[in-house]
Amino acid sequence: MSFAIPKNAPSFTNPQRQIEDRLWAASGVTARSARAAGGGVLEGVQDKVGGFLHPDRTALPMYKDKPYAYAPSGRRPAYRKKRVLGLLMLVVLGVVWYTGLFADHQEAAVGKLNQWGWLNADTKAKSKADWLKRRERVVEAMELSWDAYSRYAWGYDEFHPVSKNGRHMAPKGLGWIIIDSLDTLMLMNLTSRLTHAREWISTSLTWDQDQDVNTFETTIRMLGGLLSAYYLSTEYPNLAPIKDDDQGQPGEDLYLEKAKDLADRLMAAFDSPSGIPFASVNLAKFTGLISHDDLGASSTAETTTLQLEFKYLAKLTGEKDFWDKAERVIQLVDDNGAKDGLVPIYIYATTGKFRGENIRLGSRGDSYYEYLIKQYLQTNKKEPVYQEMWREALQGVRKHLVTYTETSQFTIIGERPSGLGGDLSPKMDHLVCFMPGTIALAATGGLSEEEAKKLPSWTKQDDADIQLARELMQTCWGMYKYMATGLAGEITYFNIPKPPLPESAPHMAPADFDPDPKAPWRKDFDVHKFDSHNLQRPETVESLFYMWRITGDTKYRDWGWEMFKSFMNYTAVEDGGGFSSLNDANVIPPVLRDNMESFWLAETLKYFYLLFSPNDLLPLDKIVLNTEAHPFPRFDMGPLFSTGWKRKPRDKDGNILV
Repeated sequence: MSFAIPKNAPSFTNPQRQIEDRLWAASGVTARSARAAGGGVLEGVQDKVGGFLHPDRTALPMYKDKPYAYAPSGRRPAYRKKRVLGLLMLVVLGVVWYTGLFADHQEAAVGKLNQWGWLNADTKAKSKADWLKRRERVVEAMELSWDAYSRYAWGYDEFHPVSKNGRHMAPKGLGWIIIDSLDTLMLMNLTSRLTHAREWISTSLTWDQDQDVNTFETTIRMLGGLLSAYYLSTEYPNLAPIKDDDQGQPGEDLYLEKAKDLADRLMAAFDSPSGIPFASVNLAKFTGLISHDDLGASSTAETTTLQLEFKYLAKLTGEKDFWDKAERVIQLVDDNGAKDGLVPIYIYATTGKFRGENIRLGSRGDSYYEYLIKQYLQTNKKEPVYQEMWREALQGVRKHLVTYTETSQFTIIGERPSGLGGDLSPKMDHLVCFMPGTIALAATGGLSEEEAKKLPSWTKQDDADIQLARELMQTCWGMYKYMATGLAGEITYFNIPKPPLPESAPHMAPADFDPDPKAPWRKDFDVHKFDSHNLQRPETVESLFYMWRITGDTKYRDWGWEMFKSFMNYTAVEDGGGFSSLNDANVIPPVLRDNMESFWLAETLKYFYLLFSPNDLLPLDKIVLNTEAHPFPRFDMGPLFSTGWKRKPRDKDGNILV
């Protein structure tokens, strides 16, 4: 029988080991005085990690398997002696066995909660100070995530926190994680980490690589990340201040220069026969590439989720071509005359025509609708064509996609895979949960509901839209409550009546989710085994953020905090690995997927941070957040830019008049 190393044996190769060994020798000194004595940057990081796991301790532990309240020195009291401890342990084990706490994998959950002391010591937030403390937990989660990436995969585009390595998506790296995280580091005032990231961008980042990249993903993450970093560093210079990007300094325009270089290459995507952008671009060759999948069709959402980025870049540089080519895409899509504003999820870059009739607000459809209303807001409501298209689409959603579940009457947005004349599929991607927040944002324009209702422009339809947003938010939260870990699966199916109820049908979902495993509401939810993975997605916390800011209802903050605790409890990686997505969020303990998505840093943690922040941080009536949560300012178009197209006339049924 071979000898097996026990799981709780310390890792002698872990970089943290040396730090812990040095600090353990002086563990009688508090963390604060250790730093004052010149403990160094790494010691500060280590203290932050320890404080995150057990905020009340004043001495560092030796290893992770040691209790965090372990006495640093002195004689052991009677209750610490081995005989007494042994007797107590037997009693405790007997009680645990008798009560059945080890059943159904609960021991893993309890073990995790004990490691993260504040998780089970949490009380209801009663003041602004309590929410700021919770926000600090989010900052610490960001620090843990970033420091794990920095330690094990610095400069790589992908990070695998369990195996503790990284992978490039291009020969020299694209800065996928680094650039996507810039504005999060700024908002959280993580100056030293931002300095490290900025140095990599300055010395290592090059777009001149023979590499095919996805047009959409590269635009929203890389171009959007650089533009938002430029915006925050210039308009909010006190956020994570760095002298090198101050006005008149050599690095003043670093982010903008890198963004312009990238955009010049991405513009090749628009050089298609129709003007609908190609799915991919070769960065070094400045060439667009037709999609290798989907019979050569581009994703409709991807082609129509480039406009905020290119319009803002056009405003910064004065180069009108960025604006014109991106905006023309919306005209080309609209010229297809989609019924009731609902667009099929594929479109050919060669002809500009839709492929198929599949209608959904999940993958390949979602952000088309998001960018309609956000384009209207970006230019200070001076382009009403986008508001018109949004309103038409939302009415189409109500008419064709909204229905209610059979048992508890939850509001859902389904799909029409065979077109508007086909059957309604009661399937919701987690991605659809961007809709509650977007609906609320569209109704108030970013103002609070209380402020917006005082305006003469407020209508009964706006009231109805806010109510729809509330109902959908409840359903999205139910996706989390349904799962064993408290973290939603990638796709949820719902049990609905046959035929489906129309949007106008009376309905009243329960206000709370009964925790009883046999509660009636659970009959409405169905997560298939292959859809139960959790990718650390941001859409639900994104909508919670908008709903809190707009309605002022504290339950949205409370739900967000509960969700954040589930992420901390079930996605944390041992040995300083940060956090990982999950293979199955409906089993405890969950199996880690060994991947940290860049949007965990760019979106999910940022939205948690904003949810727990005062409302004057990035006020919603002053900015727009792109689909990757990168903030851009609202601006006036000025004489150079305008909406350069008009919709084709339609009859009362929405059909284009020839």
